[in-house]
Amino acid sequence: MPAASLLPLFGSAAGPGTLGGPAGSGAGGGGRKAAGPGAFRLTEKFVLLLVFSAFITLCFGAIFFLPDSSKLLSGVFFHSAALQPPPPPPGGQPRAPPQPGGGPAAAAAAGGAGSLERIRADHERALREAKETLQKLPEEIRRDIRQDKEKLLQDARGRKEAGAPGLPQRLFRQPVGAVGQEPADPDVRQRREKIKELYWSDDQMMKHAWDNYKRYAWGLNELKPISKQGHSSNLFGNIQGATIVDALDTLYIMEMKEEFKEATEWVEKNLDFNVNAEISVFEVNIRFVGGLLSAYYLSGEEVFRKKAVELGEKLLPAFNTPTGIPWALLNIKSGIGRNWPWASGGSSILAEFGTLHLEFVHLSHLSGNPVFAEKVMNIRKVLNRLDKPEGLYPNYLNPSSGQWGQHHVSIGGLGDSFYEYLLKAWLMSDKTDEDGKKMYYDAVQAIETHLIRKSSGGLTYIAEWKGGLLEHKMGHLTCFAGGMFALGADGAPSDKTGHHIELGAEIARTCHESYDRTRMKLGPEAFRFDGGVEAIATRQNEKYYILRPEVIETYMYMWRLTHDPKYREWGWEAVEALEKHCRVDGGYSGIRDVYNNHESHDDVQQSFFLSETLKYLYLLFSEDDLLPFEHWVFNTEAHPLPVLHKDDGNKEENQK
Repeated sequence: MPAASLLPLFGSAAGPGTLGGPAGSGAGGGGRKAAGPGAFRLTEKFVLLLVFSAFITLCFGAIFFLPDSSKLLSGVFFHSAALQPPPPPPGGQPRAPPQPGGGPAAAAAAGGAGSLERIRADHERALREAKETLQKLPEEIRRDIRQDKEKLLQDARGRKEAGAPGLPQRLFRQPVGAVGQEPADPDVRQRREKIKELYWSDDQMMKHAWDNYKRYAWGLNELKPISKQGHSSNLFGNIQGATIVDALDTLYIMEMKEEFKEATEWVEKNLDFNVNAEISVFEVNIRFVGGLLSAYYLSGEEVFRKKAVELGEKLLPAFNTPTGIPWALLNIKSGIGRNWPWASGGSSILAEFGTLHLEFVHLSHLSGNPVFAEKVMNIRKVLNRLDKPEGLYPNYLNPSSGQWGQHHVSIGGLGDSFYEYLLKAWLMSDKTDEDGKKMYYDAVQAIETHLIRKSSGGLTYIAEWKGGLLEHKMGHLTCFAGGMFALGADGAPSDKTGHHIELGAEIARTCHESYDRTRMKLGPEAFRFDGGVEAIATRQNEKYYILRPEVIETYMYMWRLTHDPKYREWGWEAVEALEKHCRVDGGYSGIRDVYNNHESHDDVQQSFFLSETLKYLYLLFSEDDLLPFEHWVFNTEAHPLPVLHKDDGNKEENQK
């Protein structure tokens, strides 16, 4: 760089002339400007430039190579506000210091000397702090680094909270049926209490499961009741506390107040979504978002609403695909998504992207942000544009091309809750979501035509469809459909109402038989209707029971909608089997083979055992006024969400 081009960097601001002299002064008019007494010679400028360059080099070296760089950065550049020049006065004119007898040249000299003093002082301070840092023990350095990082994170969070719009104020009104009455029938009341307090033990079922989780796995995702230690599934990444969040509403409706309070305190202090990990969008949504929403609607505790919306926002990048069909897996820090590698051609799964609707509509309702509802309504638009083979929805959809993957249709795993959410979206909308209603009843018609069959022994079952061929297998997950058919009977065409109730009853009977035909009276993961067998698992990898709720779920719906006492009897059979075969000292465990004479436990107490299985049992022996169907719908993890009645918005507005 030519020397002349460096001069403006160090020229005086005292006047329009260069180097402190008046404009136009100088020998011969066109030569170098005469140097005033306060100006720098060219050699001095180069010396000053070298000093300044050395200081900059030292600062950057300290910042990037010393172990306590954030402290050095703070000390060098932000140590004292007193060293900063005062802000200019209004009007944009620079504030000139008083110049007693010095004139412009004296001001330039003073300014240059002051700059040099500041540079020297900052240089010495940086060296002193670097020396102090290097003299510390490694443990002290690491501690200081941790403290500085924590402070920076706290400052960043504070700026984010201060800058981001908060949630709208909302007057909490507890929906109808959050608390029910005691059952009128003393025998039923006794059985309901036995769900919590069994006659052969002083422990409650729920309390036994909860207390052991608290004792051996508190704050972790799930409990290993045989090993008596925590268990964390990779479905949740590094998010912890799945059992706590999943169990919140069960604790509340069972009036386990102390346990609910301690769970609430854990959520407030410890539930953290700022993790660098890949999570299952589906599982985190139904368990964490659903659990937090439900806990808010039951209790009114604001922390649950805030946490639910915070997590919902972190899930939004999953929808960043060409079609808006979300990825199955998402790194919630980077926002990068992908699908399960085993899914057909990189496809998203019907039961996963189709099981976001209830929670995301409620997120928009509670946050005032329509983006959540818009994302799930777009999924509907994509599906409605596609041709359905035989009116059926295949389990796989490519999020990039918007085309179906492998033509595999199941009302069990990979497909199940998609159909459930079509019906419940209509019910949750106070029966105004006509699109959801039409999609549901059209799908049921296709299911009846192509998938529902009756065995030679008279058992109705739902087969799986693979490219036009039926596999005569029914999964435990499929057993939820009995309750779904019965729940949807009221909205079916008038000549089909009774038929849908009957269909639900037949599925309930088949699933009860799958339990009754095992040695332990607990159902297998899947059972078949071929080779001369009916409702029996024939493959070893289908004989396990992992505390699943779907059969008991159907019993609960069928009881509520028919009041046929056999459903309570069947539910009690399940209670006795759970206590006999799944209860262990450290909680409840799944079984590896329900046809075996001796228990072989899988050593996992699933979070959904507390969220679903025990809740549905409790409701089965409760009065209908506890979480009544006209005011509540259950998400697929059994978290109750209130129906958004048409007049709710007006009521809230009037009460503000």
